[in-house]
Amino acid sequence: MENKKNQVSASSKNNQRTVKIGIVKSSQMNKTVVVSVKRRVAHPLYRRVITRTTTFLAHDDKDSCGVGDTVSIVETRPISKLKRWRLLKVIRKAS
Repeated sequence: MENKKNQVSASSKNNQRTVKIGIVKSSQMNKTVVVSVKRRVAHPLYRRVITRTTTFLAHDDKDSCGVGDTVSIVETRPISKLKRWRLLKVIRKAS
């Protein structure tokens, strides 16, 4: 019985949700924002560091974000066809 409890606790530790920080590119949809996340990766052949940008649709329940805000988003269950992220907090408002 104790062995099963250890397995359950170990598996729940591995299921931590991913948190990303990005900039809001669009907030025209109802309760949805488009967040652009930048990451720096090495080029596979030339090893030069390049910036890659990925856009995510995130659920903003209170419509509190505007274009240019820096936000934190967290991975969540599928909310719609393309929304798999939820707004965690607004880090900095755009001026």
